[in-house]
Amino acid sequence: MYLTFFGLNEKPFAITPDPRYLYLSERHAEALAHLLYGINEAGGFVQLTGEVGTGKTTIVRSLLAQTPTNAEIALILNPRMTAPEFLLTICEELGIGVPDSALGSLKDLVDILSHYLLRAYAAGKRVVLVVDEAQNLSPDVLEQVRLLTNLETNTQKLLQIILIGQPELRELLGRNELRQLAQRVTGRYHLNPLSREETTAYVRHRLRVAGATTDIFSPAALTESFRLSQGVPRVINVICDRALLGAYSLDRHRVTGPLVRHAASEVFGKRFAPQWLPWAVIGGATAMLLLATLLVLSLRPFGWSAASATPTRSAGLAVAAAATPGAARSPAAPAHLTDLLAQHAAETDTDGAFGKLFGLWGAKYASGGAEPCSQAAAQGLECVTERGSFGQLRLYNHPAILLLTDSAGGTHQVVLTALDDEHARLELGGLAQQVPIGELSRYWMGDFVMLWRPASSPVKPLSAGMRGADVRWLRQSLQQLHGQHSDAPASDVFDEDLTREVREFQRQHQLNVDGIAGLQTQIALAGAVAGPNGPLLFTANTHGG
Repeated sequence: MYLTFFGLNEKPFAITPDPRYLYLSERHAEALAHLLYGINEAGGFVQLTGEVGTGKTTIVRSLLAQTPTNAEIALILNPRMTAPEFLLTICEELGIGVPDSALGSLKDLVDILSHYLLRAYAAGKRVVLVVDEAQNLSPDVLEQVRLLTNLETNTQKLLQIILIGQPELRELLGRNELRQLAQRVTGRYHLNPLSREETTAYVRHRLRVAGATTDIFSPAALTESFRLSQGVPRVINVICDRALLGAYSLDRHRVTGPLVRHAASEVFGKRFAPQWLPWAVIGGATAMLLLATLLVLSLRPFGWSAASATPTRSAGLAVAAAATPGAARSPAAPAHLTDLLAQHAAETDTDGAFGKLFGLWGAKYASGGAEPCSQAAAQGLECVTERGSFGQLRLYNHPAILLLTDSAGGTHQVVLTALDDEHARLELGGLAQQVPIGELSRYWMGDFVMLWRPASSPVKPLSAGMRGADVRWLRQSLQQLHGQHSDAPASDVFDEDLTREVREFQRQHQLNVDGIAGLQTQIALAGAVAGPNGPLLFTANTHGG
């Protein structure tokens, strides 16, 4: 919406991890260098930790983009699974065929994986297992991970393992029962938030990548961006994106400090005072006290008592409280959405939200039955659970359940059914309720669950050299998107032509341009070519209106 206004080619502060926007602070550069070293050299474990939003996933994407040709990567993004499921997922990521008889057997799965690793070693290949969100690994799976490092030759390990997670991962590996695994960690790296200087460089870097030719953010805006985000890249992105939208709405080509503070107040749902205000309040209070003292002293010769000339202690405290920023009330939440959530709180629980979402797909949902995503899988649908942005929802282009938090801290799950540049449509009370995006953003921090219908399940990344029905669906979907029609059957081989088409699609939709049709690429493509039976957030004609 604001791209042309600021002369940008694309959104500079989307929170989807795009390696093109990777800003390498000193610590980020060191972490990436050691992860690359871990891929190229034999060893045990490499551990990378960092708080939510500090750039771990973006580093993983950059790592995958720089993978040497002799390395094969098995990437696990959701490690909440049993030990057999974990081993099976590794095999699927590496393209290893697993017979049905081995699916529930740890020994058979380990044997199959071991034979594959030996063949890869003989062919001069390195096999690397990357586990994101590794703090969610159960102790049983972690023990299985440790046993995988026993697969070795006389000279080197057959499998390099990189564990990436939140700080809880360090606590997990610090347990006494996991000390054998912790002893095999050869490198530990922790990502800290950006410093003030790094935050300034980070914002300017992302703007340049997006096509900016001038300094859109003033020095004061950059200072406030650091203060209010505490240097956490994901929070910087959300605040700066909202600040650009605010500047655009006010027809201002330069983002100022007040605009950043207003953007942060919309993101966090509370008012932020200017950085100088506390000092001004202290100085003002001191001046008032001095003035009152002088007034009392000057009035005493005329027979006035000190009690009658000075305010009472309680009144003074009231004045000080009124002047202190911390005592100022947070702005009231928008009444419209607040009232809607209060009126329909009974239907904003998990069952109510999933019941609506399933209904949009013509699927049946059983309240209190099996886990919702299991019910979806049984009907040919897949769950996507992510933390993203409105841009990502537009990219996926399917209805989603948004997790909202109201001003009292209560949580609500509501179904988003339409989205345009300015408004979102929510299903509440059996009606479609239209809410401004700016208002909705005060309650939504990016968590969503979406359903989509894949070509086959489980979904796996598609890349050059693969073949099958999934590849045929990929080719046919791209042909449909380009308006190409042919009576000849589509090829099921992932060749160079298909790689080029996938890259072009990724480039047009601001995805990671690697020629591999991973989960995000497949979902975006499914949303772009969905037929009349697939619910969409917007179409070319309606734009979600």
